[in-house]
Amino acid sequence: MSKFDSLVDKLIERKSELTREDIEEQIKQKKEKIGAGYLTDQGALFLIASDYGITLSEPQKIELSIKDLYAGAKEISLETRVLNLSPAKQFSRKDGSPFFLRTMTVYDTNSTASVKLWDEKANLPGIENLKPGDLIKIIKAYVKSDLDGSPTINIGSGSNIETTDTKSEIPTIDTITKDVSESQEGQKDLVISGMIDGAISGMEFTNSRGQPGKALRMRLKGKEGSGIKVIIWGKDESSIPNMISQSAKVRLLGVRVKSGNQGLEIHGNDATIIEIDGGEIEPIIARVLSITTTETGKSMIVAVNNKKDIFNISDLSNSTSICAEGDVIECMPSKIYGNSVTLDENSFVRKLDNDESIPSLSQFRTKINDIKINDNYCIESIVLKIPERREVQTKTGESILLSEMFVEDDTGQIWVKGWRNQSRLIDKCELGEIISITGLKAKEGLEGRIELFLTTFSKIIKKN
Repeated sequence: MSKFDSLVDKLIERKSELTREDIEEQIKQKKEKIGAGYLTDQGALFLIASDYGITLSEPQKIELSIKDLYAGAKEISLETRVLNLSPAKQFSRKDGSPFFLRTMTVYDTNSTASVKLWDEKANLPGIENLKPGDLIKIIKAYVKSDLDGSPTINIGSGSNIETTDTKSEIPTIDTITKDVSESQEGQKDLVISGMIDGAISGMEFTNSRGQPGKALRMRLKGKEGSGIKVIIWGKDESSIPNMISQSAKVRLLGVRVKSGNQGLEIHGNDATIIEIDGGEIEPIIARVLSITTTETGKSMIVAVNNKKDIFNISDLSNSTSICAEGDVIECMPSKIYGNSVTLDENSFVRKLDNDESIPSLSQFRTKINDIKINDNYCIESIVLKIPERREVQTKTGESILLSEMFVEDDTGQIWVKGWRNQSRLIDKCELGEIISITGLKAKEGLEGRIELFLTTFSKIIKKN
């Protein structure tokens, strides 16, 4: 009789109303919930026994693999590689006493697991120096069930982590890195790579518990050319370099894939490691297509270079006051995130002679029929419907303004929409007017159709 069959018999002996078929069905359900790639039949059996308040015992291996882990296992040892590591955080117990917790993700040949380091173990000597791919030994840890039912390794007072330089069959980080285009819904603990597709931006928000939060947003483009939205929760711009080119290569270690409103999304957390190879940043030489001024006096510029790369330039120091729309400028920004550029008092800006290789606004405009989702555009069109304004209520109960108009050129029609302050730009347009619009972002709207949205860089000029 196999060890697994022996354990099944032990469970039936303790829980006589169960049949072998019942147990097999519950094992199937456990593996479907957690993921067959993360759990063996034997591991699922230990979780099921734990659900019934029963502890199954077996002779402990000297070293286990991640697939062998089950809730309730004690003094386990295993060899793994580091995937990522979060900062240590301080929390309070119910009695008010503080404790520290750090989480780490590890992997071996077939599986991944979460590791929790408690109290003094959260600040083990050398723990901050661990890098992705480092080979480690986890010694005398215990295993508990996480919120989603998966086994989690816990490093407590009697446990330890040691680095090792022995040869191992566990694959390296480079070996397990996948192109972002290979992402599939439900995958977790991934290492993915891609290229920056557009801008990188930070955001602040208030979570469901009323606590402030932060996140980084970007898009990554894979080998197949399509882009995927990325959100790294708990990270801000301090996590990335100040200079990131539009063609920068990015690798994210420790992310998951989920379905969003507009297809698949990549989500990470404060343990996710962001590696960016942006190459050498050179001065930007571009033609100014439009300039708008915010209520605080900041200049928002849309510009294009000779490769037809579009830039959204935020001028915080009035460095571009020397130029006008149509001028060619050279600038060395203080910050570049993809196509998002920031100028401040430390930036360099100068006006250049005209360069015919850089397209003018009339040459750069896109026909409506050629617009694709997620790119930035400038168009010229005629207003076909009187602009409409309405209030939309968000999930948080906030009421925000939305204005929209239907426009056309000689290739097709499209909706143009503006939220909040941008709605005022649309309100000024009238039926039958020919308008030029810069700084538009194409997104997927209702029924899967493409719609154009005004941004803080947008400008509408009436032609007639």
